Amino acid sequence: MSSLIKKTYFLALAFSVATLNIFCQNNPEDLQDMHIKIAEGFIELHPDTVAYKTEAKSYKWNYEQGLMLDAFYQLYKLTGDEKYFNYLKKNIDYYVEEDGSIKTYKMKDFNIDNISPGRVLLHLYAETKNEKYKKAADTLMKQLENHPRTNEGGFWHKKIYPYQMWLDGLYMAQPFYTRYAAMFNEPEIFDDAAKQFLLIEKYLKDEKTGLYYHGYDESKEQKWADPETGRSPNYWGRAIGWFIMALVDVLDYFPEDHPEREEIINILKNLSSSLLDYRDEETKLWYQIVDAGSREGNYIEASSSSMYTYAFAKGVNKGYLDKKYLNIARESFDSIIKHLVTYNDEGNIFLNNVASVGGLGGKPYRDGSFEYYISEPKRTNDFKGYGPFLLSAIEIYRAKSFK
Repeated sequence: MSSLIKKTYFLALAFSVATLNIFCQNNPEDLQDMHIKIAEGFIELHPDTVAYKTEAKSYKWNYEQGLMLDAFYQLYKLTGDEKYFNYLKKNIDYYVEEDGSIKTYKMKDFNIDNISPGRVLLHLYAETKNEKYKKAADTLMKQLENHPRTNEGGFWHKKIYPYQMWLDGLYMAQPFYTRYAAMFNEPEIFDDAAKQFLLIEKYLKDEKTGLYYHGYDESKEQKWADPETGRSPNYWGRAIGWFIMALVDVLDYFPEDHPEREEIINILKNLSSSLLDYRDEETKLWYQIVDAGSREGNYIEASSSSMYTYAFAKGVNKGYLDKKYLNIARESFDSIIKHLVTYNDEGNIFLNNVASVGGLGGKPYRDGSFEYYISEPKRTNDFKGYGPFLLSAIEIYRAKSFK
């Protein structure tokens, strides 16, 4: 990382008190191209790679890249600007060799997270017809073909988390899985993909709140799992965010006449309605633990708020949701800028209050409690927040909702 980029980054961290929110207050017309401002600011801070790299860890194939690069692909399709396509291609080409092998990827891990960047491989293959991207995508498909499953056919989240389905996993695998099915005419995949959503609906939805618990342990052996239901104890905002993004994204590929397509749309509609019941009245955003409100330690969280905003806007654009959700999305997007965005002296955008991580089990053991989720550090410009923030800006611009 160059000294200039380091300086820019640390200026932003020090500048934690919001500066003038010029885009949403003084110059509302500038909101029309916020998707460009968000993307350009990101590229300035990450000119060479979207991969996280610390002194202790090297670059590796990672789901956060998949999220971020899919956002840049959507921006490319919206604007036609080759710069964004070249940016995502450069990032993927760092990992994908000419023979289709993927640096740092290990199929034997059977980690569902590692499927996420595969959708970008398919984007690249669709645009270039370069066989190396198809070969790499085939490798990820081979993982799914052999991936461990629950007794009812649900993908395990990871080999190290046996018999567990997490909400996160639906976003990690299903958009790739269904895009592959659509591109290469494998209709049986849609049946399997639909099953994944229906299993989540069966085991993780709470009928009273309409919200979804983070994880399900079929074996009911984990300490975090309810001994009767196998569910984890809390509604983690970003887990629900991964799930709702998966819903709107797989519908891009599901055939219009598939028997479960309408059920997936109904799941999206019902979840969207339930989320409105837990939206903070003051900020119009959502908390880290969705139903816990202003309980001490809980906080308005950027990634989940951005994910819901994206899903609402896209859901309207695609005709799945009532048009009222577009106004809700715009209101929440404006509020993200007002409450969670700061700027440095160069005008770069910094998205604050992104939960760094959230999981179940593992080492050290994560028990799924309220105290656990709020104990994880918050980050600025974490890709898990910045990617959905960019996606939400793209969808709101697409709707031409700025007047």
